[in-house]
Amino acid sequence: MSDSELPGLDLERLRAHLNRELPGLVGGPLRGEVIAGGRSNLTYSVTDGASRWVVRRPPLGHVLATAHDMGREYRVVSALRDTAVPVPNTLLRCDDPEVIGAPFYVMEFVEGTPYRRSEELAALGPERTRAIGLSLVDTLVDLHAVNPAEVGLADFGRPEGFLERQVRRWKKQLDASRSRDVPGVDELHDRLAASVPVSPAPAIVHGDYRLDNVLVDAGDRITAVLDWEMSTLGDPLTDLALLVAYAKREMPSGEDSPVANASGAPGYPPVDEVVARYAERSGRDVSTLDWYVAFAFFKLAVILEGIHYRFGLGQTVGAGFDRVGELVPPLVEYGLTTLKEES
Repeated sequence: MSDSELPGLDLERLRAHLNRELPGLVGGPLRGEVIAGGRSNLTYSVTDGASRWVVRRPPLGHVLATAHDMGREYRVVSALRDTAVPVPNTLLRCDDPEVIGAPFYVMEFVEGTPYRRSEELAALGPERTRAIGLSLVDTLVDLHAVNPAEVGLADFGRPEGFLERQVRRWKKQLDASRSRDVPGVDELHDRLAASVPVSPAPAIVHGDYRLDNVLVDAGDRITAVLDWEMSTLGDPLTDLALLVAYAKREMPSGEDSPVANASGAPGYPPVDEVVARYAERSGRDVSTLDWYVAFAFFKLAVILEGIHYRFGLGQTVGAGFDRVGELVPPLVEYGLTTLKEES
């Protein structure tokens, strides 16, 4: 792929920078391609013909405050390297936007499949599908068991008041991406803000934990957890709730949809089992999880509305982006319904 076909990444400038900072890493001209699947930060696979790396950078245009921080991503992935949480090895971080037009970082390429569709898992059979689903839960428990101070992340976030700030933050993100009326979204926010639960002990939170944000190898082992752009220290139940929201069978999906539906495959553990396994292995109380699930739907709605906004301005790339907007109203309705069930 030529540079003109690789939006947001000048391969010649990247190679020159790598040659300066990591002499001997690159052995020849670089070729690259956009890795599909990401709906926010841009991810590229880059090779010199002998070795392969991954480059991450923010979207091409409209960037919401704090939403695409390359430094935070690089820091948490680097910190988790020697823990039970599988992550790629990081190689280099660059905060200078003059190099490729935005801050970016480079990490190793890890082999594995990010399962997004139920038919992809169905081809593996129910036993393997079940094993992968349970491993996803166990890896989340491993993440939440990491002591932030022991890996240099004691100051990675402010756990006190985390949920209140999250509700305010995502309302602010919504307001920054408004281009149309979304029925019920303000009601959902107001009801969430009025009923914030008391958080358990804080943990390292991924922020967008789901099956297609991990890589699974041919032996059904999770080889890497990816897409850490929203990670912080905070309430671990937000991660579990997002996993539950993605696993809801009624989630909108379809060809090129940005909402994964792999949990619909035969053998995938049902939501109740996912929650019970997490509760048992983590020792955490999950009795208020419905609020968290409703918040997860709100958060998903805001994320997709932001993508819809950027796509309308021609500032993001990827298959299925033209249909993102139609997925937002059902997510809002799921959130309102979940809160009604809780009450």
